[in-house]
Amino acid sequence: MTQIFPTDIPSHEPKTSRRGVFSWMLFDWAAQPYHTLLVTFIFAPYFVAFVAPSGVEGQALWGYATSAAGLIIALSAPLLGVFSDRLGPKKPWIAVFSLMAVIGATSLYLAEPGGSAPILLILTAYALALVGIELAAVFINAMMPNLVPRAQIGKLSGSGWALGYIGGLVALILCLGFMSANPQTGKTLLGFAPVLGLDPLSHEGDRAAGPFSALWYFIFVIPFFLFTPDMGKRQNSGMSVGDGLKKLVATFRSLPQRRSYFSFLISSMLYRDGLNALYAFGGIYAAGVLRLPILSIGVFGIIAAASGALGAFIGGRLDTRFGPRPVVFVSCWLLVLACVIVVSTTPDTFLFFLPVASQSLPLLVFYFAGALIGAAGGALQAASRTLLIDQVSPKEATEAFGIYALAGRATAFVGPLAVAIFTTLTQSQRFGITPVIVLIGAGAIGLFWVKTSHSDEHVLAAKS
Repeated sequence: MTQIFPTDIPSHEPKTSRRGVFSWMLFDWAAQPYHTLLVTFIFAPYFVAFVAPSGVEGQALWGYATSAAGLIIALSAPLLGVFSDRLGPKKPWIAVFSLMAVIGATSLYLAEPGGSAPILLILTAYALALVGIELAAVFINAMMPNLVPRAQIGKLSGSGWALGYIGGLVALILCLGFMSANPQTGKTLLGFAPVLGLDPLSHEGDRAAGPFSALWYFIFVIPFFLFTPDMGKRQNSGMSVGDGLKKLVATFRSLPQRRSYFSFLISSMLYRDGLNALYAFGGIYAAGVLRLPILSIGVFGIIAAASGALGAFIGGRLDTRFGPRPVVFVSCWLLVLACVIVVSTTPDTFLFFLPVASQSLPLLVFYFAGALIGAAGGALQAASRTLLIDQVSPKEATEAFGIYALAGRATAFVGPLAVAIFTTLTQSQRFGITPVIVLIGAGAIGLFWVKTSHSDEHVLAAKS
C-alpha cells in the first residue's frame, strides 16, 4: 500500500526517521489555517465588513497591510537565507518566526465590531502573523534536502502540501461548524450554538479564528521541534550583516549566468502571479458573471481545498517518477484549461456559444473548474518546491527559498493589476480574467529553459 510519507528510501543513502519526516510534514498542516481562516475565508471578510469604517476603506486597509507584510518578507527572506545557510541550524529561526505568528494571530481577537480596538493595532497584528508564518516556511522548505534523498523529495513535498490542504479544510469546517455563527440566528453553519459561549452578536466566533489558528499551529508544530533533526552548526560560520549583503548581491549578479535557475525564478514568478490572481478573483467572477450565491461559492472553496490535497498528493508521486518539471508544466496547462472553461461559461451559454440546457449547468461547470484548479494548483505548488531544489546546491537551499519568496512577492501585484486594467478596457468581467491565462501560459513556456539537474538519477532511483 502506498504510504502518505516517504520511507522507501534506498538503504545506501542517509535518511531521517519516519517520525522525523512526518513531523516535518506536520508544519504544513499546522500553518495552513493561517491562510485558510485568516487571509481568505473568515477573518479578512469579517474585518472588512464589521471592523473597518466602511467596506471600501476596509478592503483598502487590508490590501495595504498585506502589501506591507509582503514587502517585509520580500526584503528580508533572501538575506535571512544567506545567514541561515552560513550558520547551519534552521530551528532557532523557525522558533522566532513561529512566536511572531502565534502572537500576531492571537491578538486578532481584539478586533471587536465597530473598531473599538485601534485598527492600526489589528493590521499590525495581522502583518506580524503573516510575516512570521511565511518566513518560517522559508526555513522549513530549505530543510527538505537534508531529510530524504533527492529521489524522494517530490513525494515528500507533495505529501506535505496535501497534508496542509487537509489541515486547512478541517480547521475551516471546525471554525464554521462550531465557532462562527450568524448574528441573526445565533447558529453556526452546522446549526449549533457556538462553543465556549462565543457571542454571535459581537462576532466572537469570527474573531476567535485568530487565537484558534495560533493554538492549532502551536500544538501541531511541536512534533517538528521534538523529532525532526536540524542541521549542525558549521565551522567558522561567523558572518556580519555586511558580509551577508555582499553574498546576496553576488548571488543576484550571478543569476543571469545560471540560466536554468534564473529561468525558473522568472517562470515561477509568472505562473504564481497568475495562480494567485485566479484565487483572488474566482469568487468575484462567480458572483458577478455566473450570479452564484455566497453559499455556492463557499462550496467551491471546499471542493478546491479537497481536490488540492488530492492533487498535491498525486503530483508528489508523479514528481518522484517523472521529475518536477513535467508536473509543473502539465499543471500550468490544466490551470489554463480551467480558466478557459470558466471564461466560456455564462448563465446562458457554455463553451462560448453552446446554449445552456439546464440552469444547474453553470454551477456544475464552476464546481468542475474549481476541482481542476485545486488539483492542478496543489500539484503545481508542491512540485515547484522540488524544482527549485534542483537548481541549487544543498548549502544554498535557504538562500534559494528566500529569493523564491522575493520573486513571488516582488511582482504579486502584476496579476491583479492586469485583471483590473483588462476589465476596464473590455468592460467585461469575463474577458477581464484573460490575463491570468496569459501569465500561467507564459510561465509554462518559460520552463523550456529550466533543467532538472538530478532528473536522471532520481527517476532511475524511483524505478529501481
